[in-house]
Amino acid sequence: MFFLTAIFLGTIFSSVYATPYSYATWAANSAIARGQGNGLSNGVPLVAYDHGEFQWALRLLYERDGNERYLDYIMTGANNIVYDNGTVHGSYNVSDYVLDPLRTGPTFLYLLNITGESKWNIAADIFRGQLNSHPRTAQGQFWHKLIYPNQGWLDGIYMGEVFYAQYTHDLQPSNITAWDDIASQFWLMFSNTIQNATASNNTHLMYHGYDYSHTAVWASPDRGHSREVWDRALGWYMMALVDVLDILPTSHPGHAVLLNILQTLTPQVRDAADRVSGVWWLVMTQPGREGNYFESSGSAMFVYALLKAVRLGRVQDTNGSIVAATRKAYEYMVQNWIIPDDNGTMSWNNTVVVGSLNLAGDFDYYISQPIDLNDLKGIGAFVLASIEYEKL
Repeated sequence: MFFLTAIFLGTIFSSVYATPYSYATWAANSAIARGQGNGLSNGVPLVAYDHGEFQWALRLLYERDGNERYLDYIMTGANNIVYDNGTVHGSYNVSDYVLDPLRTGPTFLYLLNITGESKWNIAADIFRGQLNSHPRTAQGQFWHKLIYPNQGWLDGIYMGEVFYAQYTHDLQPSNITAWDDIASQFWLMFSNTIQNATASNNTHLMYHGYDYSHTAVWASPDRGHSREVWDRALGWYMMALVDVLDILPTSHPGHAVLLNILQTLTPQVRDAADRVSGVWWLVMTQPGREGNYFESSGSAMFVYALLKAVRLGRVQDTNGSIVAATRKAYEYMVQNWIIPDDNGTMSWNNTVVVGSLNLAGDFDYYISQPIDLNDLKGIGAFVLASIEYEKL
């Protein structure tokens, strides 16, 4: 397949538009044209996890297509938040103890491998140092944020563990304690949030998060888990599984732990898709309920994770149902959530802006959050999903 590498596809798309050679490049180039994911917010440096997600996608495109523009954009974005001496700025403060900023850490490690510049090693060391003192539950789970004591969120696994694993792989490969800890983070999150037989609206999937102290307003009496399965939280976790399985040594027992979790969740994610549209509801525990809707970032994350799991043989798709489900979902996404723009770029719709456990964490909270056009969390996920889809 020939993939376009120009900034724009060169065709002005109307409401009825020709299929581009690569939706991945179209989406990525469109985000770049808007200046998204470049380490800035309104011109001010910002360490943001969605920038790290997008840079990961650009890295895959660079490795696939060899387009130096993607590497240059990654480099520019990272330079915007790291001084020449390796200090990370852009509102980042270690003492805040938030996992979200660490998602930009894999970018630092990638640039260290490419350039050998010490600044990237120093920046990565700063992030790794945060994990040494980051607060944990009594079981050892990283708190999602210092301001949310004893709370583990699925989001945090993608934010923290992809970096943690890549750092260990690149700079401390014989650090068995770190590998043990990484596997433990996944397992603790799974065991504390997986729905069990007593759950109402049981999807056999994972709640958004849990409070080990059981003091949050939304914490269940048994395990302290939250009230609903939110699609993007589960999407973050699924992407973390398939990405960290690439990094975690197969010889380490934790690899089998993550693989088992992935194999357990994958058919349940497949079966949770809406049977008509093929995509996933925002609140997966309340399909079809008034106010609920099909959400684009979580759906794209599931397509990416499921296709990658099958492609690498980590999940067997003996009857082809997993790939068939992702095909159906992907076709819905490109038909319903892509908006061709007059200037040749594309916009991406139906991404919920936020989902948090700082309030009630109930159905009404999730559906009350605004939907954003061209939210980078959704665009980045769509680029990743498209890269995998285009490998089929």
